[in-house]
Amino acid sequence: MSENPLEELARLAREKSRRLFVAEMPIDLTPSTTGNCVFVLELPGFAPGAAGGRVGGIGERRIEKAYCFRRADGNWIKVYETDSHEKLERFELPYHAAGMSVILPDGSERVVSGVVDPELVQKYNEVV
Repeated sequence: MSENPLEELARLAREKSRRLFVAEMPIDLTPSTTGNCVFVLELPGFAPGAAGGRVGGIGERRIEKAYCFRRADGNWIKVYETDSHEKLERFELPYHAAGMSVILPDGSERVVSGVVDPELVQKYNEVV
């Protein structure tokens, strides 16, 4: 049996990985009727000797996979998931991302790398 969207989003927040969370509002996965849109951008794993995923600072960070989840009327839905290079290159990485708290369904907190940026979420919604 596959995960429901809420379980998947909570798992993505719990797992140790190079992911950036970009949300319309602070991420609270406890029951609520407040709407929200969350993009999860997965970056390549660390490479030996790389600085932020870039050898000697040369090159650029790239996104390997993107997810979009939306909560409406209290229910989370998975809008899409893509690893298409053509689609991923349209996403602008949020270089202003920092530690961001996610409230998990059980009420516990997890700090992830991310940003609350409604304007960036709007841009992302326009490119997909």
